Amino acid sequence: MTISDAMPQLWASSLQSAAVRPGASAQLGLPNPENSIEFRLGPEHTPIQSMRRARAFVAKVLPALLAGAPNAKAVEEATLAVLAELVDITARHRAGIDLSGRVSYDGEHVLVAVGDMDQALPDPEEEPGLFTVRRLVDDIGQYRGDDDGYATWASIPVRSRPSSPM
Repeated sequence: MTISDAMPQLWASSLQSAAVRPGASAQLGLPNPENSIEFRLGPEHTPIQSMRRARAFVAKVLPALLAGAPNAKAVEEATLAVLAELVDITARHRAGIDLSGRVSYDGEHVLVAVGDMDQALPDPEEEPGLFTVRRLVDDIGQYRGDDDGYATWASIPVRSRPSSPM
């Protein structure tokens, strides 16, 4: 499933308001838009600009997405670090015209998906930022996305901090 198969692409979407009819997305078999942030960046942006723009956009709405999550600030920092690396790598190896991404929260994990790359995900030795990504996530992978490229996804666990010993 590609990002565009899961939910219609939005040029600059953020959290949907409470005015969205409850259960409408479930009836259609779509992810709950209240738990997702989507973005799209055109080819006019360099990889560094793409990384900065995606990170800045997601940083504005991520606190609302993670509201009430245990250890929300640490999860937010990890999510932004993973997002920045995946956008940077994807933008440098872009398969299609636009770079698209989604950040979703299901209560246990934050899923970051960015596509489309023109190649499979390289080894961390080739892309050192992947060492950071692999340290912060509990799983990472790819699937065939739009434009015959690869969409990369990473799952960031949301865990409460262990209680301090007395």
